[in-house]
Amino acid sequence: MIPVSCFAGQKVALFGLGGSGLATALALAAGGADVLAHDDNPSSVEKAAAAGIATADLRTADWTRLAALVLSPGVPLTHPRPHWSVDLARLHQVPVIGDIELFSRERRALAPNAPFVAITGTNGKSTTTALIAHCLKVAEKDTQLGGNIGVAVLTLDPPSPGRHYVVECSSYQIDLAPTIEPTVGILLNLSPDHLDRHGTMGNYAAIKARLVAGSGKAVIGVDTEPCRLIADGLESDGKAVTRISQSDLRSGVGFDGAELVRRMPGQGEARFRLAGIGSLRGRHNAQNAAAAVAALTLLGIADPAIAEGLRSFPGLAHRMEEVGRIGPVLFVNDSKATNADAAAPALAAFQRIYWIAGGLPKEGGIASLKPFFPRIAKAYLIGEAAPAFAATLGERIPYEISGTLAVAVERAAADAKAAGEDAVVLLSPACASFDQFRNFEVRGDAFRAAVAALPDVEGTRGDSR
Repeated sequence: MIPVSCFAGQKVALFGLGGSGLATALALAAGGADVLAHDDNPSSVEKAAAAGIATADLRTADWTRLAALVLSPGVPLTHPRPHWSVDLARLHQVPVIGDIELFSRERRALAPNAPFVAITGTNGKSTTTALIAHCLKVAEKDTQLGGNIGVAVLTLDPPSPGRHYVVECSSYQIDLAPTIEPTVGILLNLSPDHLDRHGTMGNYAAIKARLVAGSGKAVIGVDTEPCRLIADGLESDGKAVTRISQSDLRSGVGFDGAELVRRMPGQGEARFRLAGIGSLRGRHNAQNAAAAVAALTLLGIADPAIAEGLRSFPGLAHRMEEVGRIGPVLFVNDSKATNADAAAPALAAFQRIYWIAGGLPKEGGIASLKPFFPRIAKAYLIGEAAPAFAATLGERIPYEISGTLAVAVERAAADAKAAGEDAVVLLSPACASFDQFRNFEVRGDAFRAAVAALPDVEGTRGDSR
């Protein structure tokens, strides 16, 4: 745990007592703050009280005595309208901040030179975060991994000069971190997402841009126009920017189809081979790996350690995760693909696909995926989106409405085996999971279990995750 001492002796309100919220409350209390916490969920309040955190309805608090409102990132700050606790804080001119801001303040106070890599973007954040942390460990660096990847940042070990922090940051967290200043800030890409929470694409992009604007060194993916504009703007302001891409670049880190090519100022040209690394399959992962190479280079990590880290990266569960094989048929769990943009890289990575798709639909459906339809041997549609997806596939692509994931796996496996050729049974739903599963992790676990139950299936390294 990182005891948060910046509010020692002061009274702090906290709203949101889920996993990261409770961890934040405990860290504030450990640092000497007088914490008053609340949540709209009574069971969360009871859990916090059992952990020794003072709880009360913040509507009755004396806001004139509060130094800050610490808000959990899942609680609305601006859209569709501010949470009532935010309204009260603004009424009394109380700053509203989050756990990443508290971490940033503690790092500045304890070890301002401790290397801190912060990663954001619409897609690819978790893979890039995990890959950088893995490479740092291969280089035998004291490495702490946390943030939006599922490990609350204040549960990490306290900052010290040689300790490296690799932190995934969502737009919600950046919005609550006004003084974030990572050693290296990474912005991977931008496409419309979370607009219900940010109002417009412009607001969303501006929030993401804060991370790289406040960084010592910026790494920006230039494959999407909003990111190119951000990179251009920072460079025009005199900030050094390392550009990364799924394609080759004259300056930065790009991908030539088989190798990452690094051409950065002050560095000799270097190449890092990705062919044959299953956990980094696809051009989208080439961009993730390019971000890692750029960040690690800026941190002074030697090329052999970077190359070994790329080669040995095990990947993440539910993100292009190879979970089994029956002869020439590979089974891939890409349950994290909860929208069409996220599903596109998986569809682009394989040539003959038995595609399991559907769930709770997102705006736009799968129309944007039409360029990949020729790769689809057959689609197996599940959940609420099945009728709409069927209409988009039309008469060009064979499909069936399987209804449930278990049925889809069984049918796709049978069809792929009968074809007798190299093929992939791919779960890349392009939908949220909430119509049938609690979250994408549970959906991915169900896919993995259904594959494991098939006759003659052989496991892959994904089974150990």
